[in-house]
Amino acid sequence: MRQKILIADDEPNIVISLEYLMKREGYTVLVARDGQEALDTIARERPDLVLLDVMMPKKNGFEVCQAVRANEELQATKILMLTAKGRDTDLAKGLALGANAYMTKPFSTRELVQKVAEMLGKQP
Repeated sequence: MRQKILIADDEPNIVISLEYLMKREGYTVLVARDGQEALDTIARERPDLVLLDVMMPKKNGFEVCQAVRANEELQATKILMLTAKGRDTDLAKGLALGANAYMTKPFSTRELVQKVAEMLGKQP
């Protein structure tokens, strides 16, 4: 069965490029354009991995991450935070709230593909 990835980002250009990239790698891709939609999709679809933007409307990525980690049924969901906020305090906050990994924008697509494969236990 193909692994499912949720792209949670409110920036259309980023969503389009990430969706293309992840589909090309053979993943099933879901999209959420704000934090609340991301939470609803995670609960309904149970993705294997969430590519989670920090700055989104309704709920930010930190709030989404915290809510996922607080829900016993969703705790195993892997979360890779993607953000333009690259300060050490933002990184520490994301990881403290339960993100499995953190990448700052702009990032190389090759690095992202490698990180996703690593997090999902796939051989590149």
